[in-house]
Amino acid sequence: MPVRPWFRSGRVAAASLAGVGLVLAQSAFAQKWPERPIRLIVPFVVGGSYDPVARVVSHYLSEDFGQQIIVDNRPGASGMIGADILARSNPDGYTIGMLGNNHTIISALRDKIPYDLLKDFAPISRVGVVDNAVVVHPSVPAKTLAEFVALARANPGKFNYGSGGAAGTTHFGGELFNSLAGTKVVHVPYKGGGSAVAGIVAGEVHMMVMNMINADPHMRNGRLRGLAIAAKQRHPLAPNMPTTAEAGLPGLEMSQWYGVLTPVRTPKTVLANLGVALQKLSGREDARAKMATQGIAMYFESPGEFAKFLREDIELYRRVGREANIRPD
Repeated sequence: MPVRPWFRSGRVAAASLAGVGLVLAQSAFAQKWPERPIRLIVPFVVGGSYDPVARVVSHYLSEDFGQQIIVDNRPGASGMIGADILARSNPDGYTIGMLGNNHTIISALRDKIPYDLLKDFAPISRVGVVDNAVVVHPSVPAKTLAEFVALARANPGKFNYGSGGAAGTTHFGGELFNSLAGTKVVHVPYKGGGSAVAGIVAGEVHMMVMNMINADPHMRNGRLRGLAIAAKQRHPLAPNMPTTAEAGLPGLEMSQWYGVLTPVRTPKTVLANLGVALQKLSGREDARAKMATQGIAMYFESPGEFAKFLREDIELYRRVGREANIRPD
């Protein structure tokens, strides 16, 4: 007797019912979530560069979800402690986190860390970006990026660049410049970004790849000369300054970024709801204005785009770190 198309064995039928039950459970969860406050882990101290981004995100997500988003600062070990807490948190949708460049740098340079950035988290989206600019002291006889590349190539070891310390974005920015330009501009590390900015303004170093928040006021008053934006697009603070690609050095892109992630097994319904909320946030003019006061541009991308970016960012830092023998502090 032929088996009718609608006939199922007991095992298959049970599996089908289980699948239906899972779908119904997820649907019910989606309708209820969030039922209580959500914790937003920030792996750095209160008052740091992550704080203004976290506060904006928490404020508007609280409005959107009707639940408080509590910012939980968990500093230590260059951001690893907070990231590890996030990775080990219950993936129930009530713990999310904000990670950034520190975490891709650490993943690229350290052999042993307590989590896997690409496996232990579900990326939602980057939410903020601070672009960097290639700047020189006015005493440098170069008006364009191409002119400075030519000077540095003709005088290996004569010019130097400042950074806020070993293995930070300003260090990697300088070494990425050397790698792409074929130059030997010498690294001069300072004890912090503020000291490095003061150093180049004073003429102690010749060049620096520094964020636009710090660069803009010094470029405006002539204490620094901006050569190019190290990003894919021109910056609104300096619309006439070309990107590095436009200036003849494609690939020199180095930005500070802030992204929202969750523990890896967080329900898909939660991930989808968070994505919708962050996309909505990225389009709010009042939120954009608040971020802009800190020099931060709002950002949104799909989880797939964010995951791809994380892989590429780690590989970039790994390649440059290997070429320049950069080691973590």
